[in-house]
Amino acid sequence: MTTVSDRIKDIGPKPQAFDIEAATKENTSYRSVAWSGRYLQVTLMSIPAGADIGLEAHPETDQFLRLEAGSGRVQMGSAKDRLTFEQDVSDGWCVLVPAGTWHNITNTGPAPMQVYTIYAPAHHSPDKVQATAAIAMADKDDAPAVWSVQPRPVDDKHG
Repeated sequence: MTTVSDRIKDIGPKPQAFDIEAATKENTSYRSVAWSGRYLQVTLMSIPAGADIGLEAHPETDQFLRLEAGSGRVQMGSAKDRLTFEQDVSDGWCVLVPAGTWHNITNTGPAPMQVYTIYAPAHHSPDKVQATAAIAMADKDDAPAVWSVQPRPVDDKHG
């Protein structure tokens, strides 16, 4: 069992339950993988004021994001220079990103934006913690587990 005050430890494709709202709000890392299954993955994110998640597209990955604290501006589109969807979001809002869609969320508030995201299929190394966006971008050892079910290999796109 995981308590709220502990960092959620990814135990892989085993049953797990935790207070996702509390864990998301307590997370201080840019990205912390909370659970990795064979078909999907849950990560917690903390985005500093004025920063963003990072413009990207996952060609074979649908993504669900939910803001648990803070506010932001979502941008999505068919190309990195054609972000035709824009929406202000805040606590309680979700963002649904279809596979292949370029997307970014910028923190527009004065405090960290606390988000959890669900990738399907899994996208990161189980139990991976990346303190900052710069560390995440430089991380060359961040691949889904070999036991996860993955589509044909396709590289993500970053803006």
